[in-house]
Formats: sequence, C-alpha cells, structure tokens
Amino acid sequence: MFTGIVTDVGEVVSIAPRGELRRLRIGCSYDADSIALGASIACSGVCLTVVAVAREDARTIFEVDAAAETLAVTTVGAWVNGTRVNLERALKIGDELGGHIVTGHVDGVAKVLSREDFCDRAPEGRPSEETSMSRFWIEAAQDLSRFIAKKGSIALDGVSLTVNEVEENRFSVLLIPHTLAVTALGARGAGDSLNIEVDLMARYAARLSELR
Repeated sequence: MFTGIVTDVGEVVSIAPRGELRRLRIGCSYDADSIALGASIACSGVCLTVVAVAREDARTIFEVDAAAETLAVTTVGAWVNGTRVNLERALKIGDELGGHIVTGHVDGVAKVLSREDFCDRAPEGRPSEETSMSRFWIEAAQDLSRFIAKKGSIALDGVSLTVNEVEENRFSVLLIPHTLAVTALGARGAGDSLNIEVDLMARYAARLSELR
C-alpha cells in the first residue's frame, strides 16, 4: 500500500529477459540497508518486489522482476536503460497519509494529450520560474473514465494528483512546481504514456452502485 507521494526518482540501470519475466536493476538514493528482500517498492506506480539489493559506488541498486501481465498493461515494457522512474517505499503503520490510498496495481496506460506550462506572477508583476506550473490533459481508457471525477484523486506514474476537469474520457491535472521538480513527470509531455491507477474508493463506490 502506498500514498502516491514520491520519495525518490530512480534510473533503470539494466534490463535482462528471464523467460517471460524481465529483471530490472534500478539505481536510487535509498539506503541499501533499509531495503529488505521481498519488500515492495512502487516504480512509477507499479508495485514490484525487491529480489536483490547492492551498493554500487555512491548509489543503491535494487532488482525487481516484471511479469508478463505487468509488461502488458503498464509502461514497464517500454522502459529502457536510463528511463527515470518515480519511487515510493511501502506505507508503514503510523506514516503520514499525504496523498491518497494507492495500491500499486495499475489499471492501464493513459496518454498525455497536451501540456500547458505557465507562470504565476511574482508580487512585483514579473513572472517567476519558481512559480511555474503545468496543466496536463490526459486521455484514459473508456472503461476507466467512469471512476474519474472532478476534484477526485488519481495516481499517474505513481504520483497522487487531484483531477481538475473531466470531459468524457479526458481529464486534466495541475502540477505544482514541487511536483515537477521532484518527480519524473516534469519531463513528460504530449504523446507520452503514463501508468494510471484510479481511486480505490471510487471503484468500490461504483461497484456498490451497480449491485443496487
């Protein structure tokens, strides 16, 4: 279980096929001693199990296996050496719930339709790069759009975001400067694919409504 608050941005170091699996080695700044074998780490929203950990130079390298289902329904299958991935460690009892409840079970891949960058005005009337923000319009699969509501929560590449507007199977999110700076979303733009996980509560609410 996760909250969609990214704590590090890792980098894919190597990818090796292992039958129907792919073994991925990901570099990060986490302390190697703090990562236990079998631990869950959300990698751009995909919950993956750590199968090996090592220190290499000044960084930690952890290894995970991506199964055929993961490769088919997420962006993991398109990752290459150098791909930057948002990382989040599994939630602990007592941790602050800064985002929303995220399972790491990705529902599918969404497409970035457009990105609009703009700046607030500094008090003296001059634009400030420190206040620059971005609005993304995203297209989701038709069967997922019913779970997406204005002012609701959505996880994109593992980042907890608030939905601003919804138009059929399109929706927009606003990324503040901090999010752009500390996650891999800052490098995303029109045409890119993102892992999407709809709000768990919205899913159950819809199911209960159907049963009634």
